Amino acid sequence: MSGKIILEGKDLVKSFGGRHAVDHVDFHLNDGEILGLIGPNGAGKTTLFNLISGALTIDSGLITLFGQKISGKKPYTICRMGIARTFQAAKNFPGMSVYENLLISAQFGQKNVGASAAKTITDEIIEFTALESFIGKNIKDMPLAGQKRLEVARALATKPKILLIDEVMAGLNPSEVDEAIGLVRKINDSGITVIMIEHVMKAIMSVCGRIMVLHHGQNLAEGTPEEVSSNAGVIEVYLGG
Repeated sequence: MSGKIILEGKDLVKSFGGRHAVDHVDFHLNDGEILGLIGPNGAGKTTLFNLISGALTIDSGLITLFGQKISGKKPYTICRMGIARTFQAAKNFPGMSVYENLLISAQFGQKNVGASAAKTITDEIIEFTALESFIGKNIKDMPLAGQKRLEVARALATKPKILLIDEVMAGLNPSEVDEAIGLVRKINDSGITVIMIEHVMKAIMSVCGRIMVLHHGQNLAEGTPEEVSSNAGVIEVYLGG
């Protein structure tokens, strides 16, 4: 499903030491879709997520959410406006249980969420993400797939309208990948619009209605999975023969 544009970036530039990590990139996200973001390592994918989420400030350009400028705002402000994100390496709170991790995310990811409401949200997210068996576990005692699922659950606990998922399937075995694909679909079916960075092509091609390709920080191609997978430039720099 797709609808009106709810998130848009225009002419985005971010440089590190004179090198453009994001080089005049344009993108848009339609309400209700799953947008795939692919490209070689170093293409600028995670940097783009960092710009959207406010973890990095843009050098130039503009990012808008529901028509309102968000570029330049603090990460917690952008989160409370409806954008949550995960990280390549899960950044769950060490030394805490799964339940405590989610409780913190629920209470501080939005404004004016009291303890009772945070507990209700936490219970809902645990059920939604099938983390019941891990509730009391410490993070260090969880397998990689569980830690990555918790990373997604923590983002969901902030009640986002848009979820940015960064390589949540990296390092998972085939059955775990299938479970992660199912969770992404479930999230989208619940009404959350998704942008996902992923190198697991099975996932990208099966769940994304549209794919955007970055290369050397620039827009290389965009289209349906079929269009992108048959694009000569994408095949040459990323997909291979």
